[in-house]
Amino acid sequence: MTGFPKTAMVLAAGLGQRMRPITDTLPKPLVPVRGRAMLDTILDRLENIGIAQVVINLYYLGEMIEQHLNARKSPPAVFSHEDDLLETGGGVRKALPLLGGDAFFALNGDVCWLDGHTPALERLAAAWDEDEMDALLLLHPTAFALGYEGAGDYVMDPEGRLRRRREREVAPFLYAGIQILHPRLFEGAPEGSFSLNKLYDKAQEAGRLWGIRHDGEWYHVGTPESLREVEDALHHLGRFSAQT
Repeated sequence: MTGFPKTAMVLAAGLGQRMRPITDTLPKPLVPVRGRAMLDTILDRLENIGIAQVVINLYYLGEMIEQHLNARKSPPAVFSHEDDLLETGGGVRKALPLLGGDAFFALNGDVCWLDGHTPALERLAAAWDEDEMDALLLLHPTAFALGYEGAGDYVMDPEGRLRRRREREVAPFLYAGIQILHPRLFEGAPEGSFSLNKLYDKAQEAGRLWGIRHDGEWYHVGTPESLREVEDALHHLGRFSAQT
């Protein structure tokens, strides 16, 4: 461990097209899971670990997110407005001046998870090694991801280094939408819209892309159908909210 990140970014600019018709009038981060917006539960988690500032990028229905968070005082939030949709990589790159020069958390605005014995964010921070890593991803076993129907994303070696899934290969782990990134990862990155996957591949080639396995539950809330499936699962677990 080489220092607990003090800032975080929540990626909240996306269109949420697969969640339509819910997202015709509501940005996906504000979609409630068992009565609480996913964005609020993410911010609760960041507040619980003492994050000093959160940057939230905005594009689609961004004014609704700003209005929703007006009454929330902690953790302190600033907004990165996008005139064009910049995707994950471009959105983080634009927000770097607001995040400082040190490593930071970056979370998808629709990520939905339950912690294991130790909160996932704390486990990531404890595993972060600035000398060895440019990106540290939280991974979840592909076979046990409720609502997910893909072939996974990564193979992880015993030390934790990652290799992207090859064509026609089923990978044992998927990226869970929670990570720590260092600003140096963005050196030489293009302006405008691009995916973080471009930078993950760059870090992989340098041997600086790492992961840890999530030891709790993780849910893919991608469509109205999967939202109902996740809420049913949480109901059977006796959980009021996906993040409690």
